Amino acid sequence: MPEAIHCTCLDNGLVILGERMPWLESVAVGLHVPAGCIYDPADKVGLAHLVGEMVQRGCGPRDSRQFLEALELLGANYGGAAGLAHASFRATLLADNLDALLPIFADLVRRPHLPADQFEDARQTALQAIQAREDDFAEQAMNQLERLHFGDPWGRDELGTRQAVLSLRYEDVVEFYQRCYGPRNCIISVAGQFQWEHLVEKIGELFGDWKPQEPPRLESKAGKRGYEHLERPTQQTHIALAADAVAYRDADYFLARAAVGVLSDGASSRLFVEVREKRGLCYTVAARCQSTLDEGAVLCYAGTTTERAQQTWDLLVEELERLAEGVTAEEWSRVKAKIKSAIVMLQESSSARSSNLASDYYHRGKAFSIEELKHILDNITVDQINDYLKRRPPRIRSAVSVGAQRLEVRRAIP
Repeated sequence: MPEAIHCTCLDNGLVILGERMPWLESVAVGLHVPAGCIYDPADKVGLAHLVGEMVQRGCGPRDSRQFLEALELLGANYGGAAGLAHASFRATLLADNLDALLPIFADLVRRPHLPADQFEDARQTALQAIQAREDDFAEQAMNQLERLHFGDPWGRDELGTRQAVLSLRYEDVVEFYQRCYGPRNCIISVAGQFQWEHLVEKIGELFGDWKPQEPPRLESKAGKRGYEHLERPTQQTHIALAADAVAYRDADYFLARAAVGVLSDGASSRLFVEVREKRGLCYTVAARCQSTLDEGAVLCYAGTTTERAQQTWDLLVEELERLAEGVTAEEWSRVKAKIKSAIVMLQESSSARSSNLASDYYHRGKAFSIEELKHILDNITVDQINDYLKRRPPRIRSAVSVGAQRLEVRRAIP
């Protein structure tokens, strides 16, 4: 049976979350430092991503190669990068090796070398990632949609722009590290086979004397909303829409998630059936809930041909508007079974649970156990979903198209 969520906060502000999964032989650790791109200076977006690369180029007594070799010797499945709000470093490994991993992670964020002679190599890695994004028109559509809808800094692309990254100096890396890497609001989430009391003691020894940094300041600007077209020389058209919804911390979030499930979860969902199967308008179509700390949205994407782009656009708008009319008991029953299956399968993945714990805590100030999630799901009724849709209909606020031709917006976007 799943166990309760453990949570404690060290005196310096670092939060430790844990969920024991004693039926597993593995353990997953996530170290989430509040050092994502929302903390980049406005003219230096991409800096957090570059710093996230630099801290992994040697730490403590290890150079870059020795750092990776140490993780490999532990059999760790490791990954790390800076995202929107956090620089996150994750590892999944055998539970017996947890005590050996934690000092490496402490060195990673507390004692990185930040080698000046590797700054240009790290910059080139960042520029290659930007180039790859520029070749992906679907990703361009979604990135531009988030900028348009969520504004700055919450709509940023963590990679930044080529111009901004080329303007960065090594001194910017050092300054950002000193400003943002610290224990205040840092989250360490652990799921799998471990002993809670021992874990807290070990993390306290390694991180307890880490001096807290000053809280970073954020200056937010609302998104412009509306419609934008990015002209590109391609026979495909990529369509992205953002509609009203609630943030993850909102009491109505799970009702919004249920409604979006009817719209887009699986081969029986409305978008898949109406847009793709019945009319064959696109090769892919999907919708999902997206949330910053205070603002939520339903994001929709469709990839189609230039000839069918206008029809696809019109039908996407129609289906979003039709969702406000409510869902049926049959639709909710199908989606409920699908979501519940996904929740149950989380019990088999320590890495997924570790990520969930950190995300829940960041957005809501508490982490949900598997049993709590199942209870929430079991108590949602179709009447509650439809009442939410009446109160918060998913009106389209922002839209982006990428392709050869601008589309006709036949319904005004407020």
